[in-house]
Amino acid sequence: MTANRAGLIAAFAVGSVFSTGANAQATPQTCDADGNCKVRMTAEELLGAAEKLVQERRFAEAAPMLAALENAPQLSMQRQFLTGYSAIEQGDLDTAVKHFRAALVNNPEQTRIRLELARALMMQGKNASADHHFRLAGQTKDLPEDVLQTIRASRGILRNEKQWNFNFDFGFAPDSNISNGTSATTVDANFGNQTIPLELSPESRKRSGIGQTASLGSSAKLSLAGPTKLVIDSEAQLINYKGKKFDDFSGQLAIGPSFKLSDNTDLTLQAMGSQRYYGGQRAATSFGARTSLQINVGNSQRIGLSVDGRHTNSGFANLYTGWQLGAYASYERVVARSMIASASVFARRDLFNSKAYSSAEFGANLGIGGDLPKGITAGISAGVSRVVFDAPLPVFSLKPREDLRFNARATVGLRKLRWLGFSPSVTFSYTKSASSLPLYDSARKRVAFSFARYF
Repeated sequence: MTANRAGLIAAFAVGSVFSTGANAQATPQTCDADGNCKVRMTAEELLGAAEKLVQERRFAEAAPMLAALENAPQLSMQRQFLTGYSAIEQGDLDTAVKHFRAALVNNPEQTRIRLELARALMMQGKNASADHHFRLAGQTKDLPEDVLQTIRASRGILRNEKQWNFNFDFGFAPDSNISNGTSATTVDANFGNQTIPLELSPESRKRSGIGQTASLGSSAKLSLAGPTKLVIDSEAQLINYKGKKFDDFSGQLAIGPSFKLSDNTDLTLQAMGSQRYYGGQRAATSFGARTSLQINVGNSQRIGLSVDGRHTNSGFANLYTGWQLGAYASYERVVARSMIASASVFARRDLFNSKAYSSAEFGANLGIGGDLPKGITAGISAGVSRVVFDAPLPVFSLKPREDLRFNARATVGLRKLRWLGFSPSVTFSYTKSASSLPLYDSARKRVAFSFARYF
């Protein structure tokens, strides 16, 4: 641990004990004829006495008092905080994190507790999680300037140090449209001057099913020279259905340097490669590059800009082989001290060998998510985009295809429930493509029941 980092960690310890009423006076003691004395205390008085002992670093003496307060559920937050604080000061980081998280379950707005949780995570080396909680805590408007400066310095150190994170989830997902097919039974086809309705085969139409799902994601930052880092990002997703026809597996790897342009601005250049298999066949192989700019504005806001380009080789047909280009801009802001709201806009361009399948897409997304009382995490997002294709498919229409696409997503998780480190969540997603060609008009609803773990 660097000297600067150790100093910052110590800075959070000073004056960090939650005010619980340490000045509460105990009921006077009573003694019997043999000189045995007893002191009767209310729960509030016992809490005050325990806090005083913690402030004096007499942790062993405070421990039985804090244990006795388990019978006072109205003081659960204060007890969990003092127990966590005692643990972190004695070097028991796992216990400290456990109790700080428990204290935040019903009180996600408590900045002092969130700061101590961030400090414990920082000491554990869990930099991404620590930075997340420092960021939420820094949004509080009435923080003293010295605490704000310490938060800024801590986040600066976290951004400069080697970082890594890994997450994994698995579950199952009932899906109304695993084929992403149309609900239409026929489509009109042009033959010369005639339009003839053609009946669609069952394989081309909407089909429901239940799939087994799994996904993983990881990111690492390794020191190169000075403030320059090597950033490695990877992700993979798997959906397995009965049979093989609609199984979907994809993976992506991005690697490249990240340059610190200023204390709050990072520029990352990465080479990318991805592979997708659909229905047991190679669907697409892509190689390209991505440039990303991230700007932190104060403690609560973040702006992101990204441009990427990749060449995709289709495993299905040469029609879908070509270049894919994209540009993205996002804005995030901490709200209500425990939630993050986001907005993004994007533009994409597909330049395939077939102009009928080449397109331009423009869209936007809005979302908000974070911690709620009772240990619940929740998020909701929605987006819309418009897609215009370069040329018509003459067999279906003499005009180029146009789509209006919608998406919505809602997630609820319960982080306080854990099984082998995994927490449950439920995600509902909805997508719809309103296309000028009925063959591509589709809607899809999916509910995913998952267990996730974050390392």
